[in-house]
Amino acid sequence: MQLGPRPVALGLLLLCAAAAGAGDAEELHYPQGEHRADYDREALLGGQEEVDEYVKLTPEEQHRRLKSIIKKIDLDSDGFLTESELSSWIQMSFKHYAMQEAKQQFVEYDKNSDGSVSWDEYNIQMYDRVIDFDENTALDDAEEESFRQLHLKDKKRFEKANQDSSPGLNLEEFIAFEHPEEVDYMTEFVIQEALEEHDKNGDGFVSLEEFLGDYRRDPTANEDPEWILVEKDRFLNDYDKDSDGRLDPQELLSWVVPNNQGIAQEEALHLIDEMDLNSDRKLSEAEILENQDLFLTSEATDYGRQLHDEYFYHDEL
Repeated sequence: MQLGPRPVALGLLLLCAAAAGAGDAEELHYPQGEHRADYDREALLGGQEEVDEYVKLTPEEQHRRLKSIIKKIDLDSDGFLTESELSSWIQMSFKHYAMQEAKQQFVEYDKNSDGSVSWDEYNIQMYDRVIDFDENTALDDAEEESFRQLHLKDKKRFEKANQDSSPGLNLEEFIAFEHPEEVDYMTEFVIQEALEEHDKNGDGFVSLEEFLGDYRRDPTANEDPEWILVEKDRFLNDYDKDSDGRLDPQELLSWVVPNNQGIAQEEALHLIDEMDLNSDRKLSEAEILENQDLFLTSEATDYGRQLHDEYFYHDEL
């Protein structure tokens, strides 16, 4: 659960929702650090539609599709899946579904079906109306002013994503708007926006104090609250890679636009820990098939979703 300070641009909040959701899911998946197997099963089956589709597959068809997926994960074709191969596959799966979702959203946002999403269409989809704030006039109400700032930053990101002369976003530009972490030309914009928000002293870095924002310890308390301790730990151990007490632009990027590398590596290690029968720290096809249910309730197959997506199991792909 993301309790600490976070980038306040509305667009970034929206694009990071999936990552925040992954954090919530991880708490449900590993309550108090203990693996909860039934969570995997729930994630696999999902809604009734997914349940219905899952039960339609015969054990033989599940087996065939799973073996096809195993071969695709095995990049060097040596008959074993390593931590690196599993992690790479899981990250690819995350990106694939993020792109698929963005494509579906594009159709929903493109109200007039002209192949472009205008700023007005984006507003209508998001807020059911077109919102137009004066960039130079602050609002008296604090909550409304906060929303105005978020909306204006969202608009700047929309404009940055637009690379051609047309007023709206084509599909590729829309993906850049929704997932700037996947597009190189958006990186500098994301970093600068985060610095504007958090770098209070203008030195080009974000200190721990700036990272924690307006937090001040209650003078009557003996120690910081739990969420502050968690955020400090993330700053020190997850983001500040060079341990210099501040986040440089690249370190800052890993905070404001988190990728799925860490989640993928953790899941890869979890699978090896659970399924590696001969302790060689890699998985053979036999070991996976021996633990088929576990593999199908993991992120390696997106909780079984890949067995219903030809992109992953089709032999010719």
